[in-house]
Amino acid sequence: MMSAVNDTSFTHAVFLLTGIPGHEDVHIWISIPFCFVYVISIVGNSFILFIIKTDPSLHEPMYLFLSMLALTDLGLSISTIPTILGFFLFNSREISINACFAQLFFIHTLSFIESSVLLVMAFDRFVAICSPLRYTSLLTLPRIAKLGLVCMLRGVAVSFPFPFLLKRFQYCRSNVLSHSYCLHQDVMKMACSDIRVNHVYGLFLTVSTVGLDSLLIFLSYMMILKTVLSVASRTECLRALNTCVSHLCAVLLFYTPDIGLSLLHRFGNGSNLFQVLLGYIYLLVPPLMNPIVYSVKSKHLRARIIRVFVK
Repeated sequence: MMSAVNDTSFTHAVFLLTGIPGHEDVHIWISIPFCFVYVISIVGNSFILFIIKTDPSLHEPMYLFLSMLALTDLGLSISTIPTILGFFLFNSREISINACFAQLFFIHTLSFIESSVLLVMAFDRFVAICSPLRYTSLLTLPRIAKLGLVCMLRGVAVSFPFPFLLKRFQYCRSNVLSHSYCLHQDVMKMACSDIRVNHVYGLFLTVSTVGLDSLLIFLSYMMILKTVLSVASRTECLRALNTCVSHLCAVLLFYTPDIGLSLLHRFGNGSNLFQVLLGYIYLLVPPLMNPIVYSVKSKHLRARIIRVFVK
């Protein structure tokens, strides 16, 4: 296959996707829970969007930011379905370089957007708890729309160079990827050229976006905790913290595998089972769990969902 890649033109070269090492004989069975996860993720996030859109009482900052998160998770699920399910269901291993570049662009763009949205949601909780009297004046509908636009533009802007940085390379090394989808840090290792620019740019983006966002979220919760602990009533303290539980779960579900996978790709020793499993957790678990967590923890949203099914 390597010779085929070397002898064909750039636009017709292919990469080979990889499933779960050592479990090739049960890939068809592994596809069943993957299909289940995708169905729940798409239906769950679509339902969250539908509920928020159709209920005017949910047109509040927290729920509007939640709709941005659901939309991002929905896009992330859809962008990975073709290769992951194609691989496990039909053993479709080949992906063209241009299709691979397009997929990694969408995956990284949506991941950066999700990081931005989680940061904005932390700001929402900070204002609601630390400056409740200024909440409605600070988070107006036009300002929320602008924040959403900034999140989207930020994600697109930082991911836009990835395909062009990769397209200038010739790929003469092993063309077997570590996952059943494409990531920048995985594809660049296939190049037979100097990848220092890609390595530095990718590391810079990880630190300046995901790293910075997670740090700011941590600082915002330190300030929230300080404010909450100063409240005299224990009941009010617990009520305030309870409004943050859903967001904290979403933060942990997203940043833990994202940062871990990035470190493994850059400083690990190549493909291994833990890295592969962490990659699936990174892409599949947040879109699956976020609508479930918010539906369970948000009393208002839960009541609205129950009314839909009770009618």
